[in-house]
Amino acid sequence: MLIYFLNKIGSPLTIFCFIHSLCIRGWSKVQGWGWELYACFSFSLGAKSQPAADEHIPTLHVYCASLALLLGITFLLHLQFRNSLFQRLHSIMFLLGLCLCFIPLSLGNSPYFAENNLAEITMTNEDKTQSRVPRQASFLKRRVRVSSLETKPQVAEFSVQSTIMSRYAFTAVSCTMVNRAAEAKEGVFQMLIPAAAFVSNFTMIVGGRTYHSEVTWRKQMAKEGNELGSDKILGNGDNGDNGMELFKASASIPGRNKAVFLLMYEELLQRRLGMYEHTISIKPQQLVGRLSVEVNIFENSGITALEVPPLRNKQRSKNTDTISPPPSTAINQTNNFARITFNPSVVHQAKLSQNGILGDFVIRYDVQRELSVGDLQVLNGYFVHYFAPTNLPPLPKNVVFVIDTSASMLGNKMKQTKEALFTILKDLRPQDHFNIIGFSKRVKVWQQNQMVKVSPNNIRDAKKFIYSLYPTGETNINEGIHVGAQLLNNYLASNGKHEKSVSLMIFLTDGRATIGEIESPKILGNTKNAIQEKFCLFSIGFGNDVDFNLLEKLSLENCGMMRRIQENEDAASQLKGFYDEIGTPLLSDIRIDYPPDSVQYVTQNMFYNYFNGSEIVVAGKLVNRSSETLHVEITASNGNKYVVLEADIKLEGVGQAEMIGSEVIEDNKEYKNHIERLWGYLTFKELLTSWHKSDTIKDKEEIMDKASKLALHYHFVTPFTLLEMKDSGFQADLPKEELTSLSMDGIGHKLLNLQGKKAPQGITGSSPRKTSKQNTSVSKTSADGDPHFVVDFPLNKMTVCFNIDGEPGDILRLVSDHKNSGVTVNGQLIGAPAPPNGHKKHRTYFSRITIILNKPKRSYIEITPSKVILDSKDRLILSTDKSTTVKGEDLVIAVLANSNITVTVQGTISFVILVHHYKNPAPYQRNHLGFYISNSKGLSSNSHGLLGQFLYNEVKITKVPLQATNQTSDAATLLSVRNRLVPVIRKQRKIYNGLHQVDCWFAKNNAAKLIDGTYQDYLVSHLFDCGSDLITNEV
Repeated sequence: MLIYFLNKIGSPLTIFCFIHSLCIRGWSKVQGWGWELYACFSFSLGAKSQPAADEHIPTLHVYCASLALLLGITFLLHLQFRNSLFQRLHSIMFLLGLCLCFIPLSLGNSPYFAENNLAEITMTNEDKTQSRVPRQASFLKRRVRVSSLETKPQVAEFSVQSTIMSRYAFTAVSCTMVNRAAEAKEGVFQMLIPAAAFVSNFTMIVGGRTYHSEVTWRKQMAKEGNELGSDKILGNGDNGDNGMELFKASASIPGRNKAVFLLMYEELLQRRLGMYEHTISIKPQQLVGRLSVEVNIFENSGITALEVPPLRNKQRSKNTDTISPPPSTAINQTNNFARITFNPSVVHQAKLSQNGILGDFVIRYDVQRELSVGDLQVLNGYFVHYFAPTNLPPLPKNVVFVIDTSASMLGNKMKQTKEALFTILKDLRPQDHFNIIGFSKRVKVWQQNQMVKVSPNNIRDAKKFIYSLYPTGETNINEGIHVGAQLLNNYLASNGKHEKSVSLMIFLTDGRATIGEIESPKILGNTKNAIQEKFCLFSIGFGNDVDFNLLEKLSLENCGMMRRIQENEDAASQLKGFYDEIGTPLLSDIRIDYPPDSVQYVTQNMFYNYFNGSEIVVAGKLVNRSSETLHVEITASNGNKYVVLEADIKLEGVGQAEMIGSEVIEDNKEYKNHIERLWGYLTFKELLTSWHKSDTIKDKEEIMDKASKLALHYHFVTPFTLLEMKDSGFQADLPKEELTSLSMDGIGHKLLNLQGKKAPQGITGSSPRKTSKQNTSVSKTSADGDPHFVVDFPLNKMTVCFNIDGEPGDILRLVSDHKNSGVTVNGQLIGAPAPPNGHKKHRTYFSRITIILNKPKRSYIEITPSKVILDSKDRLILSTDKSTTVKGEDLVIAVLANSNITVTVQGTISFVILVHHYKNPAPYQRNHLGFYISNSKGLSSNSHGLLGQFLYNEVKITKVPLQATNQTSDAATLLSVRNRLVPVIRKQRKIYNGLHQVDCWFAKNNAAKLIDGTYQDYLVSHLFDCGSDLITNEV
């Protein structure tokens, strides 16, 4: 109100004084005041022009407005009284006004002021003038471009796609940057990822050139000295954020060009306080024209709860009471599936944040649970077992709080720690025992040499002790832990035999050891010797100055876990939340067993404790994939009771719930093997823990060798591996577009199609200027649809058609000329339910087509509705939703976006594969492929296969009179092929997406007598089978 009042009256008063003086005394009397009037007038206008919303300028506003008002009053009084006091004041104000009159001009030219000013206007006026907001946001963006994007590339698109399958999450991030400057600029991509996640792929496409990642052994990298160059710097560094790590990469982007950064990481979601939490960091550092997040959740057990709280940032804490989703969020949910999308416009982004740091997009959910031995899921010979019992009485616990009271805890840290402890003490149960230790240079113990039973009086006394703690001195971590361990050991020695309880030490510090024992290896060794696996140590790192590596190792080596707490307004609730996770133990000494002859490579199956709201996860491999059941036995202790759970779980169909219309799962190999990758994830985590616990160099080397091999197999970036970038020499399949109208639709899916492999040597690429309608020569000889086969005989001017009613999973030999031209084509069928009132039990389509080339060198091409994989000397993966042409030695692959793929071999053999996508598929529809032979000149006369056998044959139609029946006037139509007569009827078939219709002679009964042998003779064992021709061409 003060600013508003001063701004309103400052300028009018000044102008009034000037006019009054001019009228009463004349111009000659006031012309000497010109400079002062100008200063005053400019000052007041400048003050009025500055909005009061900016939090960085209010003091200046008050000063400017007050000075304008004071100048006006001074001028009026000076004209009226003309005494020496006011003359001196006049002189001072004149000089100040003259010096500061240019401030409004400089403020107006400040990029920082302009950007934040407009941003604040956007936020404060959202309810009053909705129509103005887009224009302001647009203007804000233009001002940002002028002021800042001249020095750094602009983020044109930022998209995240996450797929969660049975708690295992795959997250793909795509960031497109545009350099509008004429010279090269450095583009920096950074992404906060969960600390527990493993990066599994990274690709950079810079100026149309592709750089793929390879995971290599850290020792091997060190020996070769082949670290990442300055243009391709990759790092996993701790940024201090809660449970997050910073992934950072940079590249020099050529002038007037663009770069695409593609990152993929994987993690197993942890269950805490009864919910799984998936966090996606949305901090592109800029307002982004196209920003999108999509999360797909597939849970065979059924989704029972789903929450999408507001974006989590410094203003909105982790433990917020509201759970309403952020604006621009859409949620679609069924029993087993949920899809959450977040697509904020630039306007919505500006309302949330000016600098593009929106916050964390958080999804929480839980699933339906089996009440007995838990949930078991099986896929491709691997299994995962989830165990999370409920409705059990809590166990008594013995807990020691070891709190850092050094000088660095002074102020808000200690205040919030005390608040959290006061709340935690209220939650202790009457059967619990506890004690409190404060450590700095010295160690203070609340109750010496004893654990205190929970009672109202003891809680009151404990609060007094906590209140008396005052931060001072240095940090003696070793002594604090040693005294706490001694308290618990003494108590367990005297009472442990008679009482079955759970013992915990909760250790909190905000810094590093500065006195006493300060070397981390010795602190770790002393702690391990003091605890002796009798209880668990849980560490809390408060702030950004903590030795997180030390705390993490302390917890890992002593069956606990570490949590990072940020120093902000929410720290107290974060501390309380961490305690809540471990504050209610339900079981201890848990063991999960399976028959030794049924499983192998089982992950950790013995656990010290199970806390309410958490989950135990075990994974392994089945010895016999065809096993029908698996016996599970679980033993545990619940206080003085011994719990035994047993069950024989049927494996048929376990974990195989059908995901209708799930393109992501159908077309992605990693997603189809998510349980195997989950097993690899858990196994590596356990090897890493064993490595930390091992005492000898030999043991460490053996564990590191085993863990590194596992990480290399699954392409995990871990402490034992590094990510190395390689220039593929391949021009990527990104269409060249005008930078002013950049369109990168679908780029969020690209990471699923670029799996971080090098391109074959000698391959170059080109991007067609137009990706719309292109003329493609149509061949009738094809296998498409359900599948419908069509064979063209141009010499006889005749077309023959037939159906093959195969089974889902069958792999059919379409073309086989392995011994001559070296070409083999196979197709795999996928099943779908039959349409209502149909005569078939089910439908089948081609989900994958493989082309195996033996000349001039061995190459494999695998095509799905979403990608094309070329394996030659190296490996290349293309997306079917982007147009490109790849040329190699005697091989050309041309992709027409979302339409077809043309494969040309040796210039004389061409195949066209149609891509059939459904936006909203019916239950009986599947994304599938169609196969067409457009040029067969290079195939030999010995070609075979369901289509290949007809390439060099001739047929003719004959009429044979029927025997005496009601149809004596009719004649049967027979097709003569290779000295065989095949009954046929006239039909019409639509090919090439229904664009063409052909008349054909149709052979029934799976082309009996039309093809050599039966269709079962054309089944092969796997997609890359190119063995000898199944049926000879000789009759």
